[in-house]
Amino acid sequence: MIRADDSTPGFGIYLHWPFCAAKCPYCDFNSHVRHQPVDQPRFAAAFRREMATMRQRTGPRTVTSIFLGGGTPSLMEPATVGALLDAVAEHWDVPDGIEVTLEANPSSVEADRFRGYRAAGVNRVSLGVQALNDRDLKFLGRLHNVAEALKAIELARATFPRLSFDLIYARPGQNEADWAAELAQAIGHAADHLSLYQLTIEEGTRFQLLYEAGKLVMPDPDHAARLYEITQDVTQAHGLPAYEISNHARPGAESRHNLVYWRYGEYVGVGPGAHGRFIENGRRHVTFTEKMPEGWLELVEAKGHGVTGGEILTRDEEADEFLLMGLRLTEGIDLPRYEALSGRTLSNRRICVLQDEGLIEPVGNTRLRATARGMIVLDAVVADLAS
Repeated sequence: MIRADDSTPGFGIYLHWPFCAAKCPYCDFNSHVRHQPVDQPRFAAAFRREMATMRQRTGPRTVTSIFLGGGTPSLMEPATVGALLDAVAEHWDVPDGIEVTLEANPSSVEADRFRGYRAAGVNRVSLGVQALNDRDLKFLGRLHNVAEALKAIELARATFPRLSFDLIYARPGQNEADWAAELAQAIGHAADHLSLYQLTIEEGTRFQLLYEAGKLVMPDPDHAARLYEITQDVTQAHGLPAYEISNHARPGAESRHNLVYWRYGEYVGVGPGAHGRFIENGRRHVTFTEKMPEGWLELVEAKGHGVTGGEILTRDEEADEFLLMGLRLTEGIDLPRYEALSGRTLSNRRICVLQDEGLIEPVGNTRLRATARGMIVLDAVVADLAS
């Protein structure tokens, strides 16, 4: 079960594998299609070298979780995954049994590959299923069908101790009954964790072009809010309550790595386009790396890292980020920690107004969280508290 005390939220390592078999029309992640084989040993060596540089910056630390994201990490050979995980252990302390997650697409799942990942140290898989009907899978640009998705889920459950998979809802034309039925079907296949995201139009995606051209009609906000409410009701009734605005788990099965982000912990980002946030010389540093894989590779080989920018956060910036991330969690935020980060207290007047509106509520004497109503308008709640 997740801890209510978030005073030590963890230290994670995020490894970004940027390659995909195809670019999904809704995706704004740093992902790239390559029609020639990727030189995996060369990239693995660059990951190891960038880790060495980041280790110099963080100093000795104990890792609480590792996440291989993308892109499509399941396009990696198991030997490559093993090399990356070995490199993490070479540079930081990695206790036995910590959560090690790999993102996978059903279209790139093979039994031998899964067994290879498990042997390399992966103990949790996150599958990008996204829909459980073939029409919408095609609309979302996915390369798998429902039968392949269900087979991948079955194989993952047989291979790994822990499994999560993603679904996207509030899709064009999706009604309440259809979503409730699809969600119930998903829960029937889920092991212990589901990530359920509303479809949004992201800048620079093909869906943005279609939306702006009037060729893609999105659900109106009231309908999307109703679908969100159905999501909460159905998952709660089936024993997978929300612990974060878009994530649901059986008690004890929450994503340890994502909790590092939401509890405002520290993490190192390695690989093309990866971001990091960690304490260096007593201050929280933000890093981000070159997004183009080949450009990142050349930078790392030339100077030991692909970091192209970053900043040192002010106390106010840290406090604002802490609010933004922490209020996504149903456990809410620790008020003394907010005060330690910001050097000030939240406005009692604003808290009272938001409480009277039914958007936030206290948890004991030291915590504050958004209500179910508040989660629907969370950005406005955070903005009000932070102003």
